[in-house]
Amino acid sequence: MRPYVALIRMNLRLAFRERAVLFFNYVFPLIFFFAFGQFIGDGNAAAGAMLRIVPMVIVIGILGSGLFGAGIRAVVERETGILRRYKVTPISPVPILAASMVTGWLLYLPSALLILALSHFVYGMPWPDRMWSLLLLISLACFAFRAIGLIVAAVANSVAESNVLIQILYMPMLLMSGATVPISSLPAGAQIAAQFLPASYLNTGVQRIMLKSEGLFANWPSVAGLAATAIIGGFIASKLFRWEKEEKLPRSSKAWVFAVLAPFLALGIYQTYSRDHIDEAKRLDREVRRNHTRLIRNALIFVGDGSVIPNGALLIKGGKIAEVYKDTPPDAKELNADAVEAAGKTILPGLIDAHVHLGSPAGPMDGSELFDLAAAMRRALASQLFSGVVAVRSVGDFTGPSLELVRNDGSGAFLGAELIAGGPLFTAQGGHGTELFKRAPEQVREMAGREFVRLPESPDQARSMVTELKKRGVKSIKAVMDAGVPGAPFQRMDVSILRAIAEQARAEGLPLAVHTGDSKDIADAVEAGASSIEHGARDPVPEALFAAMKEKGVRYVPTLSVIEALENFRDKRTELLARSLVQQVAPSPDFLIRTRSMVERGDNWAAKYPASLKDHMANLKRAHQAGVTLAAGTDAGNPLVFHGPAIHRELQLWVQAGVPGGAALRGATTNAAALLGIGDRVGLVKKGYDASLLVVDGNPLVDVAATERISSVIFKGERVDRQDLFDQK
Repeated sequence: MRPYVALIRMNLRLAFRERAVLFFNYVFPLIFFFAFGQFIGDGNAAAGAMLRIVPMVIVIGILGSGLFGAGIRAVVERETGILRRYKVTPISPVPILAASMVTGWLLYLPSALLILALSHFVYGMPWPDRMWSLLLLISLACFAFRAIGLIVAAVANSVAESNVLIQILYMPMLLMSGATVPISSLPAGAQIAAQFLPASYLNTGVQRIMLKSEGLFANWPSVAGLAATAIIGGFIASKLFRWEKEEKLPRSSKAWVFAVLAPFLALGIYQTYSRDHIDEAKRLDREVRRNHTRLIRNALIFVGDGSVIPNGALLIKGGKIAEVYKDTPPDAKELNADAVEAAGKTILPGLIDAHVHLGSPAGPMDGSELFDLAAAMRRALASQLFSGVVAVRSVGDFTGPSLELVRNDGSGAFLGAELIAGGPLFTAQGGHGTELFKRAPEQVREMAGREFVRLPESPDQARSMVTELKKRGVKSIKAVMDAGVPGAPFQRMDVSILRAIAEQARAEGLPLAVHTGDSKDIADAVEAGASSIEHGARDPVPEALFAAMKEKGVRYVPTLSVIEALENFRDKRTELLARSLVQQVAPSPDFLIRTRSMVERGDNWAAKYPASLKDHMANLKRAHQAGVTLAAGTDAGNPLVFHGPAIHRELQLWVQAGVPGGAALRGATTNAAALLGIGDRVGLVKKGYDASLLVVDGNPLVDVAATERISSVIFKGERVDRQDLFDQK
């Protein structure tokens, strides 16, 4: 042990005599720290920006300490004859190499602690919850990259050659590890290449510990790879060690520089196929953006509970609404926040669409949507968020793909509106929903039978189906009670089966949405225990029935947008396609052309459906007057009912029907959030709620069309780059 301690002491004394060592270990990281702090923090390096800067500076520091510190210094010591002097003493290469690795660790660790302290005391970044996990990961990385540097020193024949080898390793790891440029921003090929670089796992590990408070076990790929590299690298460096420059190694020995990266070669091959690390990098980059602290001030705030703040401010921190100010807020610098001026704008909760069909594109389907439902549904969710809609409820999509979207996309790797996945349609043989796939290929019809509809033949079978869907993870149940109309009749579900569905849904804690066609359907649904009535009725709904809905707390989701679309189809009108927001979210100009042609030909069965927007508006107005709780849904996905723009049109139609602007906005925020079961975190501008908000130009309480004049969309604290939503892979 004495030789090790003596060598470490000597190395430390020599290191502190060298200005270059002090500069690159302490001054150089601080230059990056403050420079990036000012740049990323936009002149006010807020605590949230530190969550990107600190991992960056740590990775840069460890790369420099390991590769340059060990890789060049050892060559210099060999060329100047220092190592030759050790050769005549009774000492092996192992103590020399071990002392070098420990010295590098002791030199770098204070620098990392200094960066963390400055981030906390100067910029207000909280101390990491898992400080010991972070320090242990940093220590492992110090040893691993020091080992790589020592192998470079062993195989290089000169300082110049070692510098070339180090640059070959250093530059890709600096630029492609996520330290300086987020991995999610790199080209697809570079994202894959990054999975083979040890610095990528170091950067990801540091971010996960700091952002998600995860321990070493949760970061086992990073820990295992760095530990293996330190051990393998140390062993290889001892075997290749040279006491003096006259000793030569064959050229093939330079391959050992890359052999030490074998653990990351294995990880890279695995990640190329699984893409887990790429997706994790995207999630972490999103977490960084969501932790940005903003103060939005001088705005009209529609709270969502009936109150309005004429000139208030919001503090957004850690993805949440940290404070709501009803008057002049503190200075942004005092809050370590970036100030966002919002004079002349309105902040309201992000909108919610409680009735959508994600697998349908609102226009003609060329068949590809059926075979790549995931892509079609992701685009629909992106269109919704682009339009300021932060959550949607699917009430008629293929169940498997819907639940897969919830599992995969809810993590943050993909950015779109939050999906509350409903189950398949409960309907009767020959009932509404069964006609949709009659002309589809047999394979699609079979899939629809498994994933799109449920056709219970008895109450007991209906109950078991509800229980099975609950186990699969659905968040609501949809049933159809509609006999159709002359020319388009449907088999109506037996009321006893509807009651069984409702009873089991209540037992499983699932809201029941019931599609209705007339007042009798509504009466049966209310009596059975529906949570919401979808569409309403073609005939006037009796006042007593609205009174019963109010008493039982049954929500009314009128979906006026789809009724208007049906009328437009019937009359071959295409003005809905000219709306600006529709043109912005449409998949392509050709799609709009094909949709226009479809409407003008009148080749859609729904065009023959005798819906009256005027009658549905009248029912909505009377429901509001009766005190029924209103929730906004659009039936988006149906022809001319575009995902995203539809909810804005829905609000406009509500106001035209006689519903006040404030009540309409509550229907698309607070009331809809409660119906979807997310009202404890979404739907209000309230302290502690998710910062999922819509900022618009103007006052939608006076002119509800102002909701379409979108200034910005904020989703869980992240200011959304709206156009980038459609470029996601």
